[in-house]
Amino acid sequence: MTDSRLNTLRNWLKALEASWQLDLDSLAPASADASFRRYFRIVSKKPNFGTLIVMDAPPQYEPLDAFIQVDLLLSEAGLNVPKILEQNLVEGFLLINDLGTKTYLTELNNETADHLYKDATHALVLMQMASKPDVLPNYDAALLQRELDLFPEWYLSKHLNAELNEQQTEQLKKSFALIIENNLAQAKVYVHRDYHSRNLMVTEKNNPGVIDFQDAVYGPITYDASSLWRDAYIAWPEERVIDWVIKFWEEGRKAGLPMPNDFGQFYRDFEWMGLQRHLKVLGIFARLFHRDGKDGYLKDIPLVLEYAIATANRYIELKPLARILESTRPNQA
Repeated sequence: MTDSRLNTLRNWLKALEASWQLDLDSLAPASADASFRRYFRIVSKKPNFGTLIVMDAPPQYEPLDAFIQVDLLLSEAGLNVPKILEQNLVEGFLLINDLGTKTYLTELNNETADHLYKDATHALVLMQMASKPDVLPNYDAALLQRELDLFPEWYLSKHLNAELNEQQTEQLKKSFALIIENNLAQAKVYVHRDYHSRNLMVTEKNNPGVIDFQDAVYGPITYDASSLWRDAYIAWPEERVIDWVIKFWEEGRKAGLPMPNDFGQFYRDFEWMGLQRHLKVLGIFARLFHRDGKDGYLKDIPLVLEYAIATANRYIELKPLARILESTRPNQA
């Protein structure tokens, strides 16, 4: 962040100092994410607040309208999302309440996983139950395709300097078409789009706290489940994943969500949706490094690649894709 932006932020907070009893000297970085947004923590001496979060979202890159819209939607659906206390849309700042420092990623282990995922499943069902068409952008064929195209452009070409021959290019195109066909055939609900262990906070009340939802769309019902249980940052044995997905499917059907009667069909949809996401994520992690100079995600590529290979190998029509993916393993490349 340039100093000028930090100065602008400080001036805005100074104007709020009295009403929120802010300790301006306590302003400190809280975290940054894979975009242009940054977060700061600041102490409020107002009773029951403790620390607050300041979001810095440069308006030319990260307009706040979507965050505010989705925050309201999810709050109305009963999810624990940050409360917006103050907003400055012109300069791109929000003051929001603090959901704490414990992410699911830091708290998940063999003992806590069932309980934490049960809470995350319940929140996911609540969000999906609130879904209505024409409120959020559609997760349509064009968007699914654009995301998949990140894989050949950034991961294969830029990251691996790999060139596909004509046959492989055709196979990739055909695999993408099959994946998109599956994704679009699924029932549509609100999709957080990054519902995973780094964006779920462990909270004492109404666990989990849910953050980073500004890219939410209206799309396939298995998308957030695949983000959650085929997580780029933490892996689980397949039998546990199947068990958690069964519980999600059962709770969703009980609540009246449009899920298939056959769990086998639902799990297949979960896998194919996950595959679309893995291919996109491989492209995004490569782009973050090559375009944005962020190397922190490179270490997560091997797990995502293994997910993608394992899934593609389980379906006969995706075997050609599995072979392309296998040829890009670092020791093969």
